[in-house]
Amino acid sequence: MKKRQLGSSDLMVSELGLGCMSLGTDYVQAKSVIDQALDLGVNYLDTADLYDFGTNEEIIGKAIREKRQEIILATKVGNRWEEGKEGWHWDASKSYIKEEVKESLRRLGTDYIDLYQLHGGTMEDRIDETIEAFEDLKQEGVIRYYGISSIRPNVIREYVKKSSIISVMMQYSMFDRRPEEAVLALLSEHHISVVARGPVAKGLLSENGTQKLESKFNGKGYLDYSYEELTSLLPDLKQVRSDHSLTESALQYCLHSPVVASVIAGASTVEQIKDNAKAVSGMPLTAAEYEQYQALTKSSVYEAHR
Repeated sequence: MKKRQLGSSDLMVSELGLGCMSLGTDYVQAKSVIDQALDLGVNYLDTADLYDFGTNEEIIGKAIREKRQEIILATKVGNRWEEGKEGWHWDASKSYIKEEVKESLRRLGTDYIDLYQLHGGTMEDRIDETIEAFEDLKQEGVIRYYGISSIRPNVIREYVKKSSIISVMMQYSMFDRRPEEAVLALLSEHHISVVARGPVAKGLLSENGTQKLESKFNGKGYLDYSYEELTSLLPDLKQVRSDHSLTESALQYCLHSPVVASVIAGASTVEQIKDNAKAVSGMPLTAAEYEQYQALTKSSVYEAHR
């Protein structure tokens, strides 16, 4: 599988990353998916401290113990769970980040994290203090690099201006083109990579997208698209490259932009990771095909989704 440089770092990540949130809590099943991903050339695993209340990190740590050096391991921080309080709450403080990284390291069974990401971010955060925490962890050798996971353009601009982030994880697909309008050019200019999550738009941009729409969306749309629009649009998207799967076209759409280092797709079965790997290793879009997809889909007003 091809690899791309992550920002200005020395990390070379596979064009397909394994989003680990959907692995579940059955260790044997999760390990089979991880092992298959690694066998197919995936070297980039993405998790977060909040997935299954830390169990996800524990499963990954156990599954990769013998292969740690071969893997680019990414996790996230910023959502805090406290007994006695309802739900997760946001905490981007320096003290919390520096404490929570120790817990992630323990659960992952490693002494360093390749990419540590702020799992969100707001303009109300003490951003300078947050950056200080990540920079301290870099100096201590606990993390190699850091990034953020955000779709908020104002937050992204602040981190581009003030920090040494190497990546921004954001939702990006044919159906969610917000990044194209506000931040892709900025990130490219500063040699910061995009890690694209949600590339198949909750399964709509997959081979069985029409069936998913009918069975799971209950007459509702997706982002700016109504149910009726999606019903007529999905067959048109398939026709652009009728000899390729829609999953392949969806992942290749994201990878068409050189600022995108990797697409993160979840998988809960071995078959799913095989399909995703096949799609990423497929035929890149031609310029004409890319333009056709752009003509068919909406260029949403990003600011409306801040």
